Order: sequence, then structure tokens, then C-alpha cells
Amino acid sequence: MTLGQYGNKSEGFIKDIMNMMVRIEGGVVELRDYINTNKWLSSNYTLSDPGRGSDRKVILLNETIEPFYVMKYPVTRQLYHFIMDEEEVEPDASNLPITQVSWLDTLVFCNKLSRVLDRTECYTITRESESTIYNKEANGFRLLSDAEWQYACKAGTKGYRYERIDKIAWYKENSNGSAQEVGKMLSNPWGLYDMIGNVWEWCWDLYDTDRYGNYRVFRGGSWAEVENNCGSTVRRKSMPDFKIDDLGFRIAFGARID
Repeated sequence: MTLGQYGNKSEGFIKDIMNMMVRIEGGVVELRDYINTNKWLSSNYTLSDPGRGSDRKVILLNETIEPFYVMKYPVTRQLYHFIMDEEEVEPDASNLPITQVSWLDTLVFCNKLSRVLDRTECYTITRESESTIYNKEANGFRLLSDAEWQYACKAGTKGYRYERIDKIAWYKENSNGSAQEVGKMLSNPWGLYDMIGNVWEWCWDLYDTDRYGNYRVFRGGSWAEVENNCGSTVRRKSMPDFKIDDLGFRIAFGARID
């Protein structure tokens, strides 16, 4: 795919994309969730009863993270529509995070952005989403994994949030009922903005195939959520074709193949 269709602005626009990619060094992250015989619950145990006694099982997993690059902001309406060659975005909405995109839509976007930048597509998309193939050797753009997302969000910090919520996140109490421009709140220690609140962010991972089949993970909370629902370990899931006005995504690519 050539850049000719994007006109004279293409070179600068693509440069801007690459300048927004932040290198994340590798490490180890602990993932935690709770399960009982009836349902899978959020890792933020204050949201619901995680089971009692022998009914409750804590799932702990340490995962090694390889170095990678991640965009410092969620994908904006401007970037999404520029790459997807759809309608132009009004100037006052260009820096809002894209929403109303399904997990499947995000993969199509990542593949198209990869072609625009002469990178190898990461995804072979199939009719059955759980059979979609992710080529880990490809140098193209992709979603973060569940573990990468939490590792990047925490940025070496230990708590549920890396700073007081009013400093870092748009949520129900301060968002005026809608998504807000990216990058207006304080970043985390690694220079990533809006990791918590504003919009939930799709991740690559299946949630729990035994209970939920092809449901995929999304992370972080949103402008529509109460304070307790916005944090570094909160995790939700939905069908891969699900779309809603507080769910977007963020992009990454591997550091070994940059």
C-alpha cells in the first residue's frame, strides 16, 4: 500500500505517529484475578463478592514481559479515520479517543497502519475470532497483551493507581458525561497518558474460554465509571464485535523488530 492517497501531509503525519511510540523495557508483572464456580470476577475485588471460603479461588500468574513500544495515548479519532480513509473529523473532536470500535475493528486498523508504514501485518483475521492468528515475528502494529497493558499502566508503581485519580483519569465524577481529549491529565511515570479512565482499552487476550468462549479482555476503566472501577488491575470482557461509547484501544509493536 502506498502513501500517495494521503497527500502532502503523509510524511509528517507518519513521523508524528512514530514519535508517539514510547519504549517500554522488559520485566515481570503479576496478574491476579478471582474465580468461583459460578462466574469470573474483576481483579478489583471491591466491585463484587469474590466468593467465600472454599468457593473462592485466587488466580496468580507471573508473566515475563519483553521490551516493546506503546503509543503514549489511546488511538484518537483523527488517527483512526486518517488511516481507515473514512470521513474527516471535526477539528474539535480530532483528539478525542476513538470509540464505538470492536476488537475486530482494532485488528483491521492495526493491519492497515502496518501496511501504510511498510511494516508486516501482525494479524491473520478469520471468521471465528478465537482462531485469528497473531504473528509474533511481524514488525507491524498490534494491540497490547493483557499482561503488557498492566505492566505499562503500573509503570513500576505498586498500587491500584499510580497517582490520585483526579490527577490522572477522566471518570464519572469529572468527565461531564463523555470522553475527553487525550493527554490532558498527568501521565504515568513512563510517560503514558489516559491509561486509567477516559476509555476502556481492548487487549489481544481471550478472557476465559471455558466460561466465556471468544470474549476478549479490555482494561483500565472509562469516563462512565465510578472511581473504584478505574485502575491498573481492573479487567472486563466482551464479545469481539462489541462496540460502545467508552471503549477504545491503544497500539504497540515489538522492540526486537523495530
